[in-house]
Amino acid sequence: MAANFWTSSHFKQLLDPEEVDVVHQQDKDKGITLEEFKLIKMHMANYIMKLAQNVKVRQRVVATAVTYMRRVYTRRSMSEYDPCLVAPTCLYLASKAEESTVQARLLVFYIKKLSSDEKYRYEIKDILEMEMKILEALNYYLVVFHPYRTLSPLLQDAGMNDMSMTQLSWGLVNDTYKMDLILTHPPYLIALACIYIASVYREKDITTWFEELRVDMNVVKNISMEILDFYENKMIADERISTAFLKLALKP
Repeated sequence: MAANFWTSSHFKQLLDPEEVDVVHQQDKDKGITLEEFKLIKMHMANYIMKLAQNVKVRQRVVATAVTYMRRVYTRRSMSEYDPCLVAPTCLYLASKAEESTVQARLLVFYIKKLSSDEKYRYEIKDILEMEMKILEALNYYLVVFHPYRTLSPLLQDAGMNDMSMTQLSWGLVNDTYKMDLILTHPPYLIALACIYIASVYREKDITTWFEELRVDMNVVKNISMEILDFYENKMIADERISTAFLKLALKP
């Protein structure tokens, strides 16, 4: 793995939000809207987290898997890359990339356990075949830097590394993977945005600390607003997710 974010393939692959918010033509032809596209990705991120809890892998593996899944759909349509297979395969690939390998047969066991539909009860060969397609879609670039890496040092530097602030900030970072922020912003800025939200919520004034960092606070605040907007809009009816999957002729 690259040691420096600024020289890594992750940095070189950062995208503008306009490049991420694109519904591929094959999905458009099925009536998938941008809102539904985002909903499906969020739903599959949750599915990856649920699978990860069962196979017992670290949060970092989950974060990498979700990043892979989101990267794939900037380049491939959901019509040709079934989200219900892409999600667990990304978890399988991420477990290897993060040196926390999950056996394919264990993953398949829990996929079957969590699915009531025979159509989506995949076998090992399905995972392995999709793994090769995902590697190709990712151009074999598997390096991912996460906000977790800088979160603890930043909290310590700000003098806010008590248990309450750490847990709140960490939880906020976890939730950013339900959005596309990891594709559009450097991880340290996502970490700073989460610290900023946590400081406001806990009524801790760290304005001076931010000034000393000399970061662009407009960017930090914009990322913070994206996170807060997500919380405002996350009370989404299950029917809307089901409708989106029906359009893809898939089942969530």
